[in-house]
Amino acid sequence: MRAWILAGGLACLLWGQSALAGTLLVVGDSISAALGLDTSQGWVALLEQRLAAKGQPYRVVNASISGDTSAGGLARLPRLLEEHRPDWVVLELGGNDGLRGLPPDQLKQNLDAMIARSRDAGAEVILLGMRLPPNYGVRYTRSFEQVFSELARQWQLPWVPFFLEGVGGVDGMMQADGIHPSAAAQERLLDNLWPVLEPLL
Repeated sequence: MRAWILAGGLACLLWGQSALAGTLLVVGDSISAALGLDTSQGWVALLEQRLAAKGQPYRVVNASISGDTSAGGLARLPRLLEEHRPDWVVLELGGNDGLRGLPPDQLKQNLDAMIARSRDAGAEVILLGMRLPPNYGVRYTRSFEQVFSELARQWQLPWVPFFLEGVGGVDGMMQADGIHPSAAAQERLLDNLWPVLEPLL
């Protein structure tokens, strides 16, 4: 009887461990940190809800910090990988690099290093691309945008060319500052990612 109880307890323990399909780590800036909103309204929280509703028990960790740059993300990443041991890393960084006029080559080096470290830790990477307003000049905005497409091609990554597609410049989709997506835009952000993410899970 005791052996049966122990075996049953072990089976329950193993079932509980296997019930979790994996961990998805989001490393981003204010777009993913839901700046100006309750975090429960943000697209990352909506992602976790959608996965649960579809019976896909993934743990979603939101490691996004408002104002973060690619350099900040790179500095934080080793600890995050060690702590959470993710199966997937979603990189949503670069917007603040662009808004500050930092060199696109620097952005590329930082993101490239983040992809390499994530892969070395056994995680696959999804890259969320960004674009800048035209007032930054054609040469700079083009170089900035090419960073994402070049990295996606180089690493053969699943990626979203422009994460703010259908949000930027659309009435009701941005907060008063004109920079951060509103609550109404969060579902659209998730929908921009979903066709890329769902087949991978």
